[in-house]
Parts: sequence; C-alpha cells; structure tokens
Amino acid sequence: MWARILDWFGFGAHGHTYGGHSHDHHGPHGHTHGVIDATIATTDRGIWAIKWSFVILAVSAALQVTVVAISGSVALLADTIHNIADATTAIPLWIAFAMARRKPTRTFTYGLGRVEDLAGIVIVLIILGSAIVAGNEAIDRLLNPQPVRFLGWLAAAGVIGFLGNETVAVFRIRVGRQINSAALVADGYHARTDGLTSLAVVVGAIGVWIGYPLADPIIGLIITVAIFGIVWQSARSVLTRMLDGVEPGLVDEIHHAAEHVVGIEKVVEAKARWLGHKLHVDVAIAVNDGLLLAAANNIAASLKAELFVHIPALDVATVRFAGPQAEGAHHHAPDPFLVSGKLASGLLEIVDTPQGERMRLRLSRHAEGLQAHVAIERPGGRVERLPLSPVGGDHHYLQSLVAPAEPHEFSARLQLAAGTNSENLLFAMMEPEGHHHAHAY
Repeated sequence: MWARILDWFGFGAHGHTYGGHSHDHHGPHGHTHGVIDATIATTDRGIWAIKWSFVILAVSAALQVTVVAISGSVALLADTIHNIADATTAIPLWIAFAMARRKPTRTFTYGLGRVEDLAGIVIVLIILGSAIVAGNEAIDRLLNPQPVRFLGWLAAAGVIGFLGNETVAVFRIRVGRQINSAALVADGYHARTDGLTSLAVVVGAIGVWIGYPLADPIIGLIITVAIFGIVWQSARSVLTRMLDGVEPGLVDEIHHAAEHVVGIEKVVEAKARWLGHKLHVDVAIAVNDGLLLAAANNIAASLKAELFVHIPALDVATVRFAGPQAEGAHHHAPDPFLVSGKLASGLLEIVDTPQGERMRLRLSRHAEGLQAHVAIERPGGRVERLPLSPVGGDHHYLQSLVAPAEPHEFSARLQLAAGTNSENLLFAMMEPEGHHHAHAY
C-alpha cells in the first residue's frame, strides 16, 4: 500500500526508470511554466499529449470560473487562476514554436528559437500578475470578511478541479511512459500535486460550513503562496536558458558519450546551449596527433552518433579537434616529426614527463611486433641511441628511458623493424632562436 502511495505522488520506481534503465542522466526534468521540455516537444506523441492536457485543464477552469462568480470564494478564485495558468502556458509557447520553425536568415542565422524564451518571460509575468490578484483578494477577505455562498457548488468545483488535474496526470504519465519521456511523466506528477490544491478548496468549503468563515480566505492565501512558488521556479528556469545555462547533467552526459568512442584521449572542452527547445552542443576532443585524417574524422562521426543517442533533445553537434595540449609539451623542444613509413605512422616528439624529458613516438598505425630506435648524430661522429619502449604496456606509445642529450638540434634516424622488415626514416630537429622547427630530409 505504501509503495502504491509513493508511486502515485511520483516517488516510486515508475517515476524514474523506463524499460529497465534510468533516464536521470539526461538532466533534471521538472514542470516549469514557460518551458516545455525538448523530450516532449520533439515527439509527435508528446505534442499530442500537451494539446489534450490544455483542453482538459481549460474545460475544468471554465467550469470553476462560473462557480467563482456565484459563490464569491477567494480560495476557488486562487485555484482557478492556478489551473488557467497551467492551461494557458501552452498558447504563447505554440506561437513561439510556429515562429521557431522559420528558416534561418542572414540576420537571424540561428533561426528564431529564442522566441520561446521571450514567450517564457511573458508567461511568468502573467502568472505573477495572477498571483498578486489572488493574494490581494485573499488578504482583503481576511480584513473584510464576506459570506461565501453555494457551499455545495463550491465543493463540487473543487472536486472538478481535482478530477481535471488527475485526468491530465494519468494521461501525461501514461503517454510519458509509452514514449520514454521523463519530462512528460514529471509533468504528470506535477498535475497530480496541483489536484491536491483543488481539494484544498473543498476543505475550505467544509470549514465555512461548520462555522469558520475565515477558512476560505486562509485556503486562498495558501494556494496563492503555491502560485508564487511556481513563479519563482519558472522564472529561474526561463532566465537560466536565456543566459545560455543548461542542466549540469547535460555536460556529464557529453563526457559519458565520449567514453563510448575508442580513440578519444580526452574531452578538452564541452559546451551546450538551448535555442528554444533545441540543444546545440560544441565539443573539443584530443586524439592521437599521428592519426590520419580519415581516422580522425571517423572518431568525430562516432562521437556525434553517441551524442544523439545519449541526448534526445540534441539538434546540432559540433565536434572539434583540440590543438596540442600543454601537458607533456616542452617549450624548448622542437616541433614534432611526422612519421609516415611502411611499418608505422605517427608522431615523434620530445615531451616532458614526471621523470624528465623523453623521446616519445605516438603511433596511429604500426606493424605487428614493431621495434623502434632513435639514432642521433652528434659531433665527432658519435651516435646517441635511444631505444623506444611501450608506455604502460600500450604499444601505441613508445618512449625512451632517458632524455636526449642537449642541445635539441640534431640530425637523426628513426630506425623501425618488424620481423624481417626494417626501414630508416631520416629527420632533423632544430631550435633557432625564437622559433622551433622539425624537418624531414
């Protein structure tokens, strides 16, 4: 029984998982007036659910308005304002949706998605004005009590408000589970909570009936406080999006998607912003500098595919390759030597490590059982030999055990061998003043 009660309010298992796996990593989803979550707005079924929710709440509010006029109840007035606000939030948003569908122009190169943010501000202001009106009426009735009439109709109107919200709750939760939309399910549980405010009207009517006339304005004040809570929550959400803020879980999800792609060494930068109900993501990744262009492009394409799988609201994903990272680099070292031979391809460079400077060969392609040496020609005919060994057992990273001697300006050979095959790749590294270059012969 307790589990059913928790699930009814949205705290049970059904409120958090779908199909056996959690959807919390898509970012927090909640009910905010002025913002329709993208996981609803981007599916036909979700849009259909929002339309019918509007119809049901509008009918309930219309019935309540009639009773407000004849009963004089400020508690019912506040609840009616609450339900009208719930219903009418869809109207400016759908106008904004229609404008957002227009194609980008030379002036509005990103389109008109931001119109939805303006619609959100309008909605918040409307709800704020309604809350002020309801609060003023409730305070006036506390100071100047007036009789509340037709208590039976008043209680019936509260029940109608509850039934309307409960119908919407069941409808949204059922459709949300069908389309795996955590946001629509959350909206359903919010509507269920709204139904309790309608039942508070019934409590106020009972209080007046048993001889406590101030019960009606007190209930009206309680509902008004709930409306102000909605104003605060909605204003925070709308302003966050207007300032290019996103849910923290979205950034975590970008990093999580990158973990599924082989070849990404690090996510250097991850940014996201909303344009209306469409999400734009910009990711900079670090990959092996020795990768061929085709291999690097395949990694970028794989990351884009993973991002679209992990983030349902994603509309545009931009993947960039980060430049050489400062970590491991050495400002006195020459530029890397691009290795391109029959046995291997990659990048040979001098890097800083916790143990000091080392020669490192990062491989994007190599023959089975590859062995590598660097033979540096020093003055007087002396040859400095630096064997390159795998780093941490990773055969894509070969590194010397000692640092190359100074100066870092020399002619050298990269000696590669695999089985019976071998080759020598000649290169030179130089450190001219103010500039560092690496040249292949």
